[in-house]
Amino acid sequence: MTLPIAWTAVLAVALAGAAGARTIDVPPGPNAQEQLQAALIDARPGDTVRLAAGRFELSDGLSLDVARVTVAGAGPEKTILAFDHQKGEAEGLLITSNQVVVRDLAVENARANGIKSKGVDQISLVNLRVEWTGGPRATNGSYGVYPVASSNVLIDRVVVRGASDAGIYVGQSRNIIVQNSRAEFNVAGIEIENCYGADVHDNVSTHNAGGILIFDLPGLPQMGGHSTRVFHNRVVDNDTVNFAPKGNTVAGVPTGTGVMVMANRDVHVFDNVIDGNGSSAVMLVAYLQSFTDPAYNPLPRDIAVHGNHYGRNGFAPDFAGGPALARTFGGALPPVLWDGVDTFVHPDGASETIPARLAIGEGPVANLRLKRQGAPATGADPQVTPTLGSAVLAEPPAIRLPADQAGQ
Repeated sequence: MTLPIAWTAVLAVALAGAAGARTIDVPPGPNAQEQLQAALIDARPGDTVRLAAGRFELSDGLSLDVARVTVAGAGPEKTILAFDHQKGEAEGLLITSNQVVVRDLAVENARANGIKSKGVDQISLVNLRVEWTGGPRATNGSYGVYPVASSNVLIDRVVVRGASDAGIYVGQSRNIIVQNSRAEFNVAGIEIENCYGADVHDNVSTHNAGGILIFDLPGLPQMGGHSTRVFHNRVVDNDTVNFAPKGNTVAGVPTGTGVMVMANRDVHVFDNVIDGNGSSAVMLVAYLQSFTDPAYNPLPRDIAVHGNHYGRNGFAPDFAGGPALARTFGGALPPVLWDGVDTFVHPDGASETIPARLAIGEGPVANLRLKRQGAPATGADPQVTPTLGSAVLAEPPAIRLPADQAGQ
């Protein structure tokens, strides 16, 4: 078969690019900062920057803005990017280019965030460890892995410990998979915030203040988060006292939260193991603070919860009014807790009521029947039912990444 001339030219360019791909080897040593940053600057599309086994002592953050580059180490226990003496407040590694893979290495003690991508398409974070080795502290960096304003996000086999906000965080992004990962001793283990389309599955979130958070916040360039599936995860023993700096949104997450859905829509939580979380197994709540964004909807709606395995949860609720609520339920809160809010006031003073459209097929379920958005749980008039809601909610479609990314 003879290819058309145009297709022959395209194929020739593609083969030439593949043939020209290089591997740039970088060893640890006294000049690691300069050599590694130089390699990231000098890399061309298709290249691999290969980091040898060893400890790279780095004094400043690193950045990559070249597309189609792989940064690979010898394994997350062998290749360590150490920021113990970092001078600035930058990320450990900042990525602003498309089709980047970072894999098989560790980032320790970054001053700000571990690995951040911003405004990119196809970011793959694979077989990584991000850790603050001094344990949970408010002075630790905010996020372990931190894709924001990105699309086609793959987080696979990532371990994060010690983040003062969220260990595994994806914000204002689209088309996301978080899988086979572990988050422990963070404030939030895994957080999906203001995102469109996410699958969070086959992860372990343990010994955080909160296990898995699906949030939507006001005043951001992308709002109206929707279409998230949380399934086949182990959300267990989230018991680390919340150590977030004051003023952070996650500072309000009660210690001992399993899964929390706040102000998001079309979220399905199913087939998870949720056990040992003192505040609650699953919490569905409105955004708790006042807001001025006229486009913001602070209510959770179109939420399905089913097929989860609940162990012992809700035995030590860490929020105002929680202990009294637990006593009314015989000592522990029911597995699923909904604040009952379906009305909020717009910044212009207009009130709006929106049906929650819940499909909670297991329980018991506690409806706190709070009157308005922002009302504290101390004003609850709880009602317990075996299930809650009768909406028929279609499950969000499974996330599909581009073929060349899905095989990472």
